Amino acid sequence: MIKSLFNGTVPASACIPASIPYPSLFGAEFVSLEASHVANFSSNVPIGVYANHGAVEVDNVSYCNVTVSYTHPGRNDHVNVQVWLPTDTWNGRLQAIGGAGWQAGLHQAGIMAMGAAVGDGYATVSTDAGLGSHVNATAWALLSEGNVNQDLLLNLASTSINDASVIAKSVITSFYGQAPKYSYFTGCSQGGRQGMLLAQRYPEAYDGIAASAPGINWPQVFSGGLWGTFLMDKLGEYPPACEINAITDAALEACDGNDGVIDGVITDPNSCDFKAATVVGTMVNCTELGSQRPVSSAAATIVQGVWDGAKYEDGRPIWFGVSKGGALTGSMTDQALIPTSCSKNGTCTRDIYPLGEQWVTLFGMKKQNGTTANLSQEKYERLAQSLVQEYRSFLGTDDPDLSAFQKRGGKLISYHGTTDSIIPVNGTLHYYDSVAAQIPDVHDFYRVFVAPGVNHCFGGNGAYPDTTFDALRSWVEEGIAVDTLPATSVGITPEIKRTLCPYPKKQVFGGAQNSTTVEDSVCA
Repeated sequence: MIKSLFNGTVPASACIPASIPYPSLFGAEFVSLEASHVANFSSNVPIGVYANHGAVEVDNVSYCNVTVSYTHPGRNDHVNVQVWLPTDTWNGRLQAIGGAGWQAGLHQAGIMAMGAAVGDGYATVSTDAGLGSHVNATAWALLSEGNVNQDLLLNLASTSINDASVIAKSVITSFYGQAPKYSYFTGCSQGGRQGMLLAQRYPEAYDGIAASAPGINWPQVFSGGLWGTFLMDKLGEYPPACEINAITDAALEACDGNDGVIDGVITDPNSCDFKAATVVGTMVNCTELGSQRPVSSAAATIVQGVWDGAKYEDGRPIWFGVSKGGALTGSMTDQALIPTSCSKNGTCTRDIYPLGEQWVTLFGMKKQNGTTANLSQEKYERLAQSLVQEYRSFLGTDDPDLSAFQKRGGKLISYHGTTDSIIPVNGTLHYYDSVAAQIPDVHDFYRVFVAPGVNHCFGGNGAYPDTTFDALRSWVEEGIAVDTLPATSVGITPEIKRTLCPYPKKQVFGGAQNSTTVEDSVCA
């Protein structure tokens, strides 16, 4: 139970625009402010939707929905922010909800997460950054062929994220007659990147930030994510998923026991020296083709390349590869780095990796109908370089100087799954090392927890830390440092319980080979 820091209730009659003046926001011009009371709101928010939390059952909650619209004069934008204010059960805190993919926050999952937050007693806020409800960037990225909409990109990247905190705190103070005692931000992926951006650039915005699987180093991550499709084009070979899966399954089988426990998880992927080439020639069942076939050398080359990461022709890394132990296939899904489609006659063709495809064609080529198919090595390298040069200041979010956030007493927590195929975990660890190089006592305010076997934000064979946000709140309000994160698998039989460790510590097992319990692991 969360201790309430607000005594009393607010009548539904107070949920009117006349009770809530426009906030003061430098550089903004307000267009409208609407308020509507929502009574007896109920919702089932499944695990994985409410970032850094578990599942939440919201039962008969009443709240005031304040929607604020504004523009940045001269930038031709129209930004919408929603602030939800519990009328019966406010706990005296603000919890902001981050975005996902190309959306800043007011997306389907984000709105569900806002419902969970008010159900937990928080006032909550999220923004659309002026992008509307569009899932993809194709609707807004270009003003015209060759001209990127840098104003909306800047909104997504940074401006609107801080704006939302200013607006929310003003609305909360007007509605309740007091400011929030503590303010928090929670997010994963794009939301994780937003959280890191807030700590780096707007250190006064939030007391605590949960920023998991953060999409920092955005230009390198999504250019590097195209390496699998680039290698397929380069070789002129498009292996069916069965071949790719045979290799990734073999890697998991070979390295699962490196930690002494057989649990479907490679605890430390860096300890796995398995080579994809060892599977070449192995016969596998291909249900998509209705036949058996041997694993090809092309499939092994492509998988090994994705594991090793995108590289320049001289061998220098463009970005980190993904860890062994996770899936790399699927058709037209965000997490498929080696996407193909096959017909029953045995012919396979290349699909796309949507996030990388949009990133390179819209923001690199600056073409609405561009394609990354059949790029030369030189063209691929030039695009990767130019995207970093042009957009690092927008979306890189890689500034290691967190000293201002540290000095104001902020706390920052993150977990990152090792089988995340969208954002490689080693990028997050590299960033932490960069911060530690500048701030030796970084552990006092910023901790990263590696989640073995967890996919992007959620899912996979590993154990998910569904109390991450609770641990952050205790760290901020009670000074209880987060030494470990309890984690439990979801949808896996038997259920696995683990203790996640703060980097650079790792899980070490001393129990039975088929251990499923927390007690058999320690951090060392």
